[in-house]
Amino acid sequence: MRSPDLEPPMTDTPTYTPPKVWEWNKENGGRFATINRPIAGPTHDKDLPVGKHPLQLYSLATPNGVKVTVMLEELLALGHKGAEYDAWLINIGQGDQFGSGFVAVNPNSKIPALMDRSGPTPIRVFESGAILIHLAEKFGAFLPTEPAARAETLSWLMWLMGSAPYLGGGFGHFYAYAPFKIEYAIDRFAMEVKRQLDVLDRRLAESEYLGGADYTIADMAVWPWYGGLAKGLLYESGEFLSVDEYKNVQRWTDAIAERPAVKRGRMVNRAFGEPSSQLHERHDAGDFDTRTQDKLAPAT
Repeated sequence: MRSPDLEPPMTDTPTYTPPKVWEWNKENGGRFATINRPIAGPTHDKDLPVGKHPLQLYSLATPNGVKVTVMLEELLALGHKGAEYDAWLINIGQGDQFGSGFVAVNPNSKIPALMDRSGPTPIRVFESGAILIHLAEKFGAFLPTEPAARAETLSWLMWLMGSAPYLGGGFGHFYAYAPFKIEYAIDRFAMEVKRQLDVLDRRLAESEYLGGADYTIADMAVWPWYGGLAKGLLYESGEFLSVDEYKNVQRWTDAIAERPAVKRGRMVNRAFGEPSSQLHERHDAGDFDTRTQDKLAPAT
């Protein structure tokens, strides 16, 4: 038996002893109590809108949503006209993701979700990594075909899918959103996020991009999360995590942020920040010039 003297001190309150059988306490959900629940399925009937383009995206400009809008804008920048898309805003704070139409596209009720209507039978694609792979294979872009390079790219993409929950649902939740601070939880996930930043920094010390010499879907997936973190944009945690220490991550972050398609992709389905940066819905390339919130806001 482990000596009590070796147990880490538990300085946080309140104390909690788990019951034998867990029960959902709706009043104990913190900031996201209205949208978190222990069951799946729709809460209300609501059809999804369908626009004029083959690709219909239902999303919000969180890091997971930005991955896909960046990919679509990058494809269009390469001249892939078939990548034209309609982007519809899904307000997760208001529970749009629990509408029957959205659940039919993504039974997991998370953004982003894509309907590919370019063929005779519509194809639903959900989970951001799956959407990136679907688009990369569909258009033959941003995913190498040479076996070693393809494996490296997919490995970093899957690294992101496994690592980001520790950043967002782990560190971000306990550092920024939990109803009270828990030292053990913050320390545990801060340690893991700094380890992840070190993994990225070491890789980017030897390679311009994560998959190798070329910019790929791995970079598009990782950048919205860890690029935002590196610039102190996530959870206001830059100083706490000493993000400036990761020089290679900073170099990579800055290079990607300068890409015109990335700048556009960040704006799509954005419903926060400066009004000029918010394009709630995107149905045409010209919308970036005419339909941002600063241009739609009524004159005062």
